[in-house]
Amino acid sequence: MKIIHILTRLLHAGSEENTIATAVWQALHGHEVHIVHGPDPDPSWAEDYGHLLSFHTLPDMRHPVAPLADLRAVLALRTLFRALDADVLHTHQSKAGVLGALAAPACPRMAVLRGLHIVSFETPSPVKRALFIGLEHLAALFSDSYIAVSEATGQAYLRAGITQEVATVHSGMDLRRFRTALPAADLAIQGPVLLMLAAFEPRKRHAEFLRALPPLLARHPDLRVYLAGKGPEQDRIATLIRHMGLAAHVHMLGHRTDPEALIARADLSVLCSTNEGLPRVIVQSLAGGCPVVACDLPALREVLRDGENGLICPPDDLPSMMGTIDALLQSRPRLAQLAQGARDTDLSKWELDRLGRESTRLSQQAWRHRRARQAGYAYHRVPKEAPL
Repeated sequence: MKIIHILTRLLHAGSEENTIATAVWQALHGHEVHIVHGPDPDPSWAEDYGHLLSFHTLPDMRHPVAPLADLRAVLALRTLFRALDADVLHTHQSKAGVLGALAAPACPRMAVLRGLHIVSFETPSPVKRALFIGLEHLAALFSDSYIAVSEATGQAYLRAGITQEVATVHSGMDLRRFRTALPAADLAIQGPVLLMLAAFEPRKRHAEFLRALPPLLARHPDLRVYLAGKGPEQDRIATLIRHMGLAAHVHMLGHRTDPEALIARADLSVLCSTNEGLPRVIVQSLAGGCPVVACDLPALREVLRDGENGLICPPDDLPSMMGTIDALLQSRPRLAQLAQGARDTDLSKWELDRLGRESTRLSQQAWRHRRARQAGYAYHRVPKEAPL
């Protein structure tokens, strides 16, 4: 098959890692794969995988809503889709999903598989929620099937009436890499370590986390906090660290190619996002035997078991999270128990091969469904274990 993957941003975050992992698996199994993305991508993706994947940049396909640029992006996508004449369009990230679906009729034989990494319309603003749901309903008119990274993400789309069926394929990764990693040699070897592996975006709440941190540091003066990732908020967070006088305790590491080594050194992996699908870092942390302390989100409980392999905190009470972390740091036996629970967690749903295999099966299924509808005859689903 010829497959197009489309996403607005091509940085180093969970949805990008999921997309590239799927695309590489497909390329290695004989499919022709194209990656279409917005401007300013992280160049390492093309450097590492340009021999397997074809990368296409669309300057107008940006993350913020901008009606004129969005219209130009749809027109550019239509031109590109006609030129590539692919079998399947697999969309990722919310805005790219809508833009891609709206442009897809330019290539009528191309099936559209909508990838759901996050629920775009889960917002406190009623106006934005209504707008985003309306756009999703519009895009659904041109979409053949849906695939979500978590059960909770898919259920949100079902409840909103956007689609009547969503398949779940968890975001696979090389778990062995995390299970066998050695601690990063450049991190502190004395004292407890908190690790937050998260792109610097407002929804990750780095600033709120830092503002709640001082009482914890007062009780644990040898504590080190490492923030690993990149994103639009990183300069603001660096300034906040300086202004709060936290530079002796809080260290920004930027994007690291060895997240497994960071996890191997950490005592706790922390996440306080307001909106996620099912963060890959939680699975990675558990694979590395590092307990997770996270603010409650709908999909977390699909892998995080409160009191067994981590602790789940109220979503809007970061001081309470600090109290939870404080109690764990004061009880090494309890921390060791949670670490063992992390190592014992069944993560087979997140195996890398399963992500590629199931995503490709669903792509083939959508393509066959599209061809059957166009030919006007009955369609039969591909069995789950059908060879590719």
